[in-house]
Amino acid sequence: MPGALDGLKIVDMTVVALGPYATMLLAEQGAEVIKVEPPEGDTTRHQGPSKANPGMGAHHMFVNRGKRSLCLDLKQPDARAALLKVIAGADALIYSIRPQAMARLGLGYDEVRRVNPGICYVGACGYTSDGPYGHLPAYDDAIQALSGVASLMATGDGIPRYAPTVMADKTVGLTLAYAALCALMHKVRTGQGQKVEVPMFETMTTWLMLEHLWERTFRDDGPLGYPRALTRSRKPYRASDGWLAILPYTDRHWQRFFEIAGKPEVMAQPRFATMNERSRHVEELYALIDSLAPQKTVAEWMAALEAAEVPCMPVKSLDDLFDDPHLRWRGLFQKTRHHSEGEITTLAPPVIFSATPSTQGRGAPLLGEDSAAVLREAGVAEDDIRALKRKGAMVDPSRAQS
Repeated sequence: MPGALDGLKIVDMTVVALGPYATMLLAEQGAEVIKVEPPEGDTTRHQGPSKANPGMGAHHMFVNRGKRSLCLDLKQPDARAALLKVIAGADALIYSIRPQAMARLGLGYDEVRRVNPGICYVGACGYTSDGPYGHLPAYDDAIQALSGVASLMATGDGIPRYAPTVMADKTVGLTLAYAALCALMHKVRTGQGQKVEVPMFETMTTWLMLEHLWERTFRDDGPLGYPRALTRSRKPYRASDGWLAILPYTDRHWQRFFEIAGKPEVMAQPRFATMNERSRHVEELYALIDSLAPQKTVAEWMAALEAAEVPCMPVKSLDDLFDDPHLRWRGLFQKTRHHSEGEITTLAPPVIFSATPSTQGRGAPLLGEDSAAVLREAGVAEDDIRALKRKGAMVDPSRAQS
């Protein structure tokens, strides 16, 4: 069956990870996503190993699957005019370069709205564009540093650290997809477009403060930070032969854990007897788990805790995930044949829709693979397409691979 977004056309002017991840999610639900790239291609194409063709790196193969590639040199007026014809027939324009750069290209909201009054003009930027930081570039590490992520990731030595994943890019990418869907829903219902801005800094600050606003919710001098999340003892625990997460939460969980650990008397102590009191002494409580964990193997803990319905899970490496029985049952890791790169490994869409199942569609495109076809469909004349090629204002597959 067609995806929920089947029939919607999205012009994708996003780069690197944040925006391409968002538009990939929309493509998986059936939207036609036209990725607009400069002659050198999105930098994502050149990140990680490649196989058969240059510019088809591992990162690109994941986040740009299911899209079409339109490669134009937008510094040339004829290329910009051709793109505006494509935009005129689109439902949304999604971008992740600075709004100032979009304006310099002649693709600001007012210019785009003139050719398509109903366009959903949705952009991700580092900071709200008319604010004090609005002129600054932004990357994942910068946003992790500024929003508080890096300071929260500091270890016992007090040195801030980044999360070992592009946390800000992917979190804001999900927010960008949600924002685009809201704008598209409004357009479907009313026929009206709108301008939407998704700032990374504000998005990540809000994301962190969900739990860490804490007592500042009620008074201006209230301490920040959710104690359970910040305690140094909150970590996987070392069993006798490996590591696992042990996660008692309710009164019943804690009672059963200490019974299994041979310390049932712990729960009789007033400071551990209720959830409210446990939250006041969480450092001490987690330290107790740490001291008790080595008495059993991971398998022994898992068997006992699962039988007692106490949440627990083993610590797995990235390699371990390929042999995880649940992921194997789900078929999350998939072997597929790409139209230019041959057999590759990728991941199935994780969300399950009963009526509109997500699909990966065609594999990630070669640079400019769909340039001529997209322009032709937008009503650009064949003579004009040939002229764009001659001037190097448009890249097609033969040029992309030369």
